[in-house]
Amino acid sequence: MKKIALFLFGLSFFTSCKESPEILSTITVENKLNLDREFETVAVDISNINIEKVADLVILDKENTQLTAQLVDNDLDGKNDVILFQPNIKANSSNTYTLAISKAEKKADTAYCYSRFVPERTDDYTWENNRVAFRTFGPVAQKMVEDGVKGGTLSSGIDAWLKRVEYPIINKWYKRNDAKKGAYHKDLGEGLDNFHVGVSRGIGGTAVKVDTSYYFSRNFTSYKTISTGPLRTSFVLTYATWDANGKQINETKHISLDYGQNLTRFEIDVKGTNTISSGITLHNKKGVTNEQDANFWISHWETLDDSEVGTGIVTTKPYFAGSEKYVTARKDESNHFLHLNVIDNKVVFYSGFGWKKSKQFSTQKEWENYLTDFSKKINSPLIVTKL
Repeated sequence: MKKIALFLFGLSFFTSCKESPEILSTITVENKLNLDREFETVAVDISNINIEKVADLVILDKENTQLTAQLVDNDLDGKNDVILFQPNIKANSSNTYTLAISKAEKKADTAYCYSRFVPERTDDYTWENNRVAFRTFGPVAQKMVEDGVKGGTLSSGIDAWLKRVEYPIINKWYKRNDAKKGAYHKDLGEGLDNFHVGVSRGIGGTAVKVDTSYYFSRNFTSYKTISTGPLRTSFVLTYATWDANGKQINETKHISLDYGQNLTRFEIDVKGTNTISSGITLHNKKGVTNEQDANFWISHWETLDDSEVGTGIVTTKPYFAGSEKYVTARKDESNHFLHLNVIDNKVVFYSGFGWKKSKQFSTQKEWENYLTDFSKKINSPLIVTKL
């Protein structure tokens, strides 16, 4: 019997499995919280399964109904390592699922969780799911600024694209922007990019504090896309070694976003510091900041044009090292920081937003309740037993 503790997120769609499948193993998913659980992605190890049969793998519930699943090759060696699915588990209960091989026709699933490098818009890297979208900036955009070329961006901050439709919008918005520069800054019914980042941390950009000052990297230098699909998109961004007042910092960001979630997961390999901070921008130093040490999150709620948006960062207890609202006269450098312990050269945190116009959250209280529930879930992950 093998037990795996998981804290990854997503959703379940259903199709009928009309033929008798070949059963490989039974999977029990246990929820020890007094909260119903949904949109949490379970990853099941399939690395020891014959590669020729992997494409026929399915996850079945106790009614023998096929759940939406996604195969992922995490190390990009040409062999899928895990199969993802999203169970619905009531409070203080468990459900049983089956990993099987089936030749039955599979439903085509929309790649709601999508990301890509965007060379046509300088060199952004952009990602989304059915609720939110983000982007950050690459080396060409940095060099343009350094060379005095108009249109560049020098920032390792994380930008928010405020979408209010479930279907994917990244390719559509970039195509619109190609036809008319700046077109995605206008809301034509799907949302818009009106979230200013500049040199701020945006939503989840990292920094290192030395004495009373914060230091941070420049743009990412390279990327590697790992997965897109109905349940998860994941990728890796690397950064050049950067200086934090004499400390040489190395960081590589492993980033993922799952269906049904407003928060992106960041797992960062970092060397050169014992603590690192993740920040959310304080636009014009307005809005309401809050923090909840007991649940390891910080938040900001502000008016943005004709609506409101909540932003936040959440981590788990081992990584939590406090927080600070940092306000300065320097343009775009006022941020609310969550401090993180570096453990075995790694930190893990989640950052994201909720936009009132998307009708996902109506008030600051609703947004902060979401952060609290999210924190409880990642600090008490679903327990998976594979027989």
